[in-house]
Amino acid sequence: MSDLISSIAHHGYFFLAIVCLAEALGVPLPAALAMLTAGAVAAYGELNLYIVMAVGVLALVAGDVVLYFMGKVSGWALLGFLCRLSANPETCILRSAEYFYRRGKQTLLFAKFIPGINTMSPPLAGSMKMRLSDFLQYDAAGAVLYVGAYSVAGYIFSDFLRAITRGLRSAGFVAEVIFAVGMVAYIIYRVWLYQKYRQLDVIPRVQAEELAKRLASDAAANMLVVDVRSHGYYDADSERIAGSIRIEPSNLVEEVKNLPKDREIYLYCT
Repeated sequence: MSDLISSIAHHGYFFLAIVCLAEALGVPLPAALAMLTAGAVAAYGELNLYIVMAVGVLALVAGDVVLYFMGKVSGWALLGFLCRLSANPETCILRSAEYFYRRGKQTLLFAKFIPGINTMSPPLAGSMKMRLSDFLQYDAAGAVLYVGAYSVAGYIFSDFLRAITRGLRSAGFVAEVIFAVGMVAYIIYRVWLYQKYRQLDVIPRVQAEELAKRLASDAAANMLVVDVRSHGYYDADSERIAGSIRIEPSNLVEEVKNLPKDREIYLYCT
């Protein structure tokens, strides 16, 4: 953290803008930590707190607008790319979409405080055809809350942060050990997630071509195709497999009670 404080003190607003813009675009950089330390530096007169907040908000919104338009053009392709490093990409997308299902536009007000959701929300809003004016309004408000919370906290607790960084400089070996332990714990966690979601590989699947052949045969009378796409229902231009029915993925527990027990059921998602 001492290196981060030194960088912000010397490079100031430009460094803060780059970190915030990068995080908004999905790069794993600590924008929250950068704003926290920028607030602490501002408390000692080397930066202006109001300019720090303005730079942070503008950088975050700029990155979000880029992802918004990319999501509007590419739709689920971008969402899938952003979730590719996740242990379970389907869960990554569904979790983000579920927030929009339940809270709508208000999701953008607190999305930046939730890892994963912060990057997914702008392109998800774009793919859902949210109006740009609404997106800018809610996203900017969320950015103000996010930047304000961390930069003001850094400003208020500047003495405490300086004491921490002074202690780290005098105990560098301890800091290195803590970092190494943290990395090992993270690797173990990722391996655990990988093992946990390997069970998805055994779920029976059928290729689209094979399903089409079955639907064209006499077996079609005993088949039911179900659309469980996460937000295709909200797109007026979306198309569905002919003869399929739509069920709400965020309410599966109740929806499945109405499905017939005497037919083969085929689900398709995004």
